[in-house]
Amino acid sequence: MRPAHQIESPPAMPGRPAESPPTGATGRGRTAVLTAGLVAALGVLVLVALASVALGARSVPLSTVIDAFLAPGASSDHTVIRELRVPRTLLGIGVGAALGLAGAIMQSLTRNPLADPGLLGVNQGAALGVTVALALLGLSDPAVYVWFAFGGAAVASVLVYALGSAGRSGSAPVRLALAGVAVGMALTAACSALLRIDAKTFDRMRFWLTGSLAGQDAATLVRLAPFMVAGIVIGLLLARPLNLLSLGDDTGRALGVAVGRTRLLAGVAVTLLCGSATAAAGPLWFVGLAVPHAVRAVVGGDQRWVLPYTVLTAPALLLAADVVGRLIARPGEVQVGIMCALLGAPVFILMARRRRLAAL
Repeated sequence: MRPAHQIESPPAMPGRPAESPPTGATGRGRTAVLTAGLVAALGVLVLVALASVALGARSVPLSTVIDAFLAPGASSDHTVIRELRVPRTLLGIGVGAALGLAGAIMQSLTRNPLADPGLLGVNQGAALGVTVALALLGLSDPAVYVWFAFGGAAVASVLVYALGSAGRSGSAPVRLALAGVAVGMALTAACSALLRIDAKTFDRMRFWLTGSLAGQDAATLVRLAPFMVAGIVIGLLLARPLNLLSLGDDTGRALGVAVGRTRLLAGVAVTLLCGSATAAAGPLWFVGLAVPHAVRAVVGGDQRWVLPYTVLTAPALLLAADVVGRLIARPGEVQVGIMCALLGAPVFILMARRRRLAAL
């Protein structure tokens, strides 16, 4: 079994950074193919977004969806589209991009193929922060309680890394995963205990704790979007340093990477992404685990491609899961958090078995 620090490290020639692209016609051809793939991924996201607006407890013809924007009227369909489904779809795009990118950054930074904001307890920490703000302090403005989500996410990250790194074996992938699951369960239990104190808050948050895109209006999206955008921008700018750090801290430092600053910025990006996404939709599992692995299987280990591909494909997956959850339980719905768990759990098991990480 390979040492933990070698898992997920992209192949590289000795003394040559992993980000170095192929030269000549081969390099230009690969770049053209990957760029075309990005355009295709964007097209898929647009199609899934249209499906999210048109499909639900009551399906709406595509022509009516178009009329709701080009020739808005007072019909019930137009009202549902503009005031409910469009904000829900935009929220799903933001949350999916945030969680997918956070997972890709965490996997690259820790060289841990099992890193995921939900699996490592980061989302549960953010959820506890929101629960404290709502249940104990009575704060109901997303622009205010999102700061509690940031604090909870940061504390959970530090705690999981400290527990997973203790001992001689260091931060082995399974140790981090086990520490994350343990901390996440403890934080979830704390959330449940706090909500039992206030039945009214519990009734308000019970769907949110499962993970749901429903119930949030456009105002919530406007308040949280700046944090999501900031986290996405910071994360995408870290592609080159993360590539170099994949060769090891010493090699990355020799190639000009400020290791401490890169880790700090990565931590800030993950905190912004997970905190804002959890404040909006609750703790969602496995989006940040499954999508980066699928992307790397297609584009390779170069973070300059992995990160933007993840930003486009993760929200497509999340919206698709949300649409399926609405269709299979008409006139009700299955929360997107449940659908993501159903899709992501087999991926987690497959990754653990394929890389023989389950053997302690």
